[in-house]
Amino acid sequence: MGNREQSYVKEAFDSNWIAPLGPNVDAFEKDVADYVGSGGAAALSSGTAALHLALKLVGVKPGDKVFCSTLTFVASANPILYEKAVPVFIDSEPESWNMSPGALERAFVDARKSGQLPKAVIVVNLYGQSSDYDKILSVCEHYNVPVIEDAAESLGATYRGKSSGTFGKFGIFSFNGNKIITTSGGGMLVSEDLEALEKARFWATQARDKALHYQHSDLGYNYRLSNILAGIGRGQLEVLDERVHARRQVFERYKKALSEVEGFTFMPEASFGRSTRWLTALTVDQSATGISPTQIINELSSQNIEARPVWKPLHLQPLFKGCSYYTHEENNSVSEKLFENGLCIPSGSNLQEIEQNRVVDSILSVVKHTVR
Repeated sequence: MGNREQSYVKEAFDSNWIAPLGPNVDAFEKDVADYVGSGGAAALSSGTAALHLALKLVGVKPGDKVFCSTLTFVASANPILYEKAVPVFIDSEPESWNMSPGALERAFVDARKSGQLPKAVIVVNLYGQSSDYDKILSVCEHYNVPVIEDAAESLGATYRGKSSGTFGKFGIFSFNGNKIITTSGGGMLVSEDLEALEKARFWATQARDKALHYQHSDLGYNYRLSNILAGIGRGQLEVLDERVHARRQVFERYKKALSEVEGFTFMPEASFGRSTRWLTALTVDQSATGISPTQIINELSSQNIEARPVWKPLHLQPLFKGCSYYTHEENNSVSEKLFENGLCIPSGSNLQEIEQNRVVDSILSVVKHTVR
């Protein structure tokens, strides 16, 4: 937390405007839309809620197919199941770790042959880096299928100079407690389609009809952000660029200290954009290092340092057993290799250099004492 959050929250208390909706909500929506260069924004209770409403806005119905990145957190695909639709998972490309345009193209070819094109494509910007939207949008536009950009982890990133979250029909951001800026819990739906955003706000407030009494003709949800949390978000947004700079510095220090370790390869920054480096992620070549990512994680844990594997691909999750999956190349599943060899290490914006040095020293000690 910075200094401005409390002043916006105090405004909410002083005006006694606490519940969902209010001046902070309106201002936060405008501030986010202005920052990313979007036509408008709708503040919601979570990024998952934003993704769910985006799927409804593009008309996803039970039985429809929705293509989705596989290397991501489960929240990227859960809303597909909310609407009783069918997820089809798309592999990553090695250049960015994001959705493979080649795998996406092959999925579309098969979908056209089957006579059932997807209703939408959810493209995830992994660990703060945008996907390759020139190629992805070219494929999706050819088949006239809308893109929903899951930018939950990439607020502040760019693709060819344009802000993450603004390439699809809809973009979504998350302000969960682990994101680069937070409202403790919250999300945002952005789009150029202002009419659709108004519909999202309607659904998000229990779909109450315009009537004197409480009347409901449509299924609604309790998805709006509170005026208190929006105040936190306004203060956080003011320091977003500082947070991005801090995360990138954390990454660069790690890279400088660890890149000479044989078998360590850091997540690449694609030539087409700037990553926020929301998380510092790397792969560990077990044949070169003699140690697995799990061993490193366990050794760090014994020193009270938290590290984690990269996301387990969704096509491997029991929840999605039986769902179709398209690899980057035949017999080459990039996401599975990244899961097997990937490692995420402490990356917070407030990570002090002395703390980071302890992480580095601990990793180097693990590698040094590994029996080859």
